[in-house]
Amino acid sequence: MTEEAESVASGRIAIGVDVGGSGVKAAVVDVESGRLRSERIRVATPMPSTPDAVLSSVSGLVKRLSRSSGLGESTPVGLGLPGVTIDGRLMSAANIDQGWIEFPVVERMGRLLKRPVSIINDADAAGIAEMRFGVGAGQRGVVIFLTLGTGVGSGVFNDGVLVPNTEFGQMEIRGRPAEKRSAAGARAKRGLSWKAWTTDLDEHLDRIQQLMWPNLMILGGGVSKNADKFIPKLTVRCPVVAAQLRNDAGIIGAAIVAAEAPAPAEEAAVPND
Repeated sequence: MTEEAESVASGRIAIGVDVGGSGVKAAVVDVESGRLRSERIRVATPMPSTPDAVLSSVSGLVKRLSRSSGLGESTPVGLGLPGVTIDGRLMSAANIDQGWIEFPVVERMGRLLKRPVSIINDADAAGIAEMRFGVGAGQRGVVIFLTLGTGVGSGVFNDGVLVPNTEFGQMEIRGRPAEKRSAAGARAKRGLSWKAWTTDLDEHLDRIQQLMWPNLMILGGGVSKNADKFIPKLTVRCPVVAAQLRNDAGIIGAAIVAAEAPAPAEEAAVPND
């Protein structure tokens, strides 16, 4: 048996998909090591980003990865989605079509792929990966993970356990959702210097600090590669560090959720009269 086949047989392999406003990324992941076991492939998010259009793109990526990696139909798929995920549905939609709201993602995607499917908020997915294999590994107490991108996503952990579907980007500061000022996209849109943007971000982090009193904050998203330009300027009370896994975090976290999802309950046997 090949190493790949052994990994699949032992349940260490899952496919992670990270759905964003501009791109859909996917890879095969070894969830015990947090490493990608395939190339990371990406396609542009369809416009308009309706559920049917995006799920068709996801299906294409999953089939490509399955063929190239020799995966069987039992290999699960995890989707990180930009919104609140409850009971297999997306209850909000950030930077994607509003048709996703209350759309039965797990049911429809499972039927399309004919394999187990799980969904999770994209920031929660990235946070899970960072807490398992990144800078958050082994951290106790309250840890807050934030993705600074087009908006601000958040993941909250207590002793490594996720509190799902927090939306700290939607906190109201100065009469507006905080992410309108503190997201990396807001800095680019407003043409702000690193110093000016850091002041806005600092105010957001301080408000979170006052509410949650975390032991640590982790800042992710593409902007984390420029952490030296803004993290040293922050004044928030708790330690703040840059995420390590960057663009792979959402894929890895989604795969972990898929691999660790409970098996569907079998129908109860009907007793004989």
